[in-house]
Amino acid sequence: MLEKLESLEEKYNELNVLLSQPEVIADQSRFQKYAKTHADLTDVVTGYREYKSVLEQIKDSQEMLQEEEDTEFLQMLEEELEQLQGKKSELEQNLQILLLPKDPNDEKSVIMEIRAGTGGDEAALFAGDLFRMYTRYAEEQGWKIDIMDSHYTDIGGIKEIIFVVDGQGAYSKLKYESGVHRVQRVPTTESGGRIHTSAATVAVLPEAEEVEVAIDPNDLRIDVYCSSGPGGQSVNTTQSAVRVTHVPTGLVVTCQDEKSQHKNKAKALRVLRARLKEIIEEEKNAEMAGTRKNQVGSGDRSERIRTYNFPQGRVSDHRINLTLHKLDYILEGQLGELIDALIAYDQAERLKQVD
Repeated sequence: MLEKLESLEEKYNELNVLLSQPEVIADQSRFQKYAKTHADLTDVVTGYREYKSVLEQIKDSQEMLQEEEDTEFLQMLEEELEQLQGKKSELEQNLQILLLPKDPNDEKSVIMEIRAGTGGDEAALFAGDLFRMYTRYAEEQGWKIDIMDSHYTDIGGIKEIIFVVDGQGAYSKLKYESGVHRVQRVPTTESGGRIHTSAATVAVLPEAEEVEVAIDPNDLRIDVYCSSGPGGQSVNTTQSAVRVTHVPTGLVVTCQDEKSQHKNKAKALRVLRARLKEIIEEEKNAEMAGTRKNQVGSGDRSERIRTYNFPQGRVSDHRINLTLHKLDYILEGQLGELIDALIAYDQAERLKQVD
């Protein structure tokens, strides 16, 4: 590990020099490439330098212990050395985490899909609660939400909604949300006051760049039709809604939230590209299926990942056996504690594999 860290620090120092050279500054594509690599290395190099400083302090303290005779001062040195050893262990673990291979999708924006599952109207209302929760969380993170397609029920629930969360690092945090979310509560439509269990599915796809997934226009069938649903004079009068079918895979994406046919088509292609990327990555990871099942971020949509229990005011994440009695707080978008716990668990599992 130390050899790798030393090598990364050397590279970081070289980049410091390169980024100050006039010919590099003049070449913007080269400058941006170096600047990104430099930024990616900053955390690990900063951690390594702190680690080296602690090692030096430990060495100095040990030498002083050998030479010191004053009992009171010896006790103080021993306490200081104990603290430094603890700091050393903490920094070592942090450096191991920083050296773990990064998910190439982590810095990307995401396309999220929420669909009502079992439970009828109650499932659709819960899907609406989840959408609001993620919207609030995105606002807290400074990310932007852009709805691609949506289908609402008569009582204000959501049958299905597809939206983009635009923001750096969105996938690194939201990727753990893929799966089945279950709710237990008394529906407002239930006169007997019985607790019902309903569900909604969430899919989180990293956005794919055009260079990552090339789509042949000849493979597409594009249909336009009148948009339907609540609001607007354009409903059923303007052919602005777009349905894109990718013939080789049979994937179908619809988009009708914009009044412009051109904008709806562009949005539909963004979703299609992300779904095609998911298929490609699933094929690549087929041979690693056993490993992925053990990882909390595997993104299996059929896996029941979380239960929101209203009578007890709790949220339970079944993958990491974590229960928080903060239901209202979490539904308001305060997902940080949950997501941090999932990230920590995922990192611990990956460290075990390295060992």
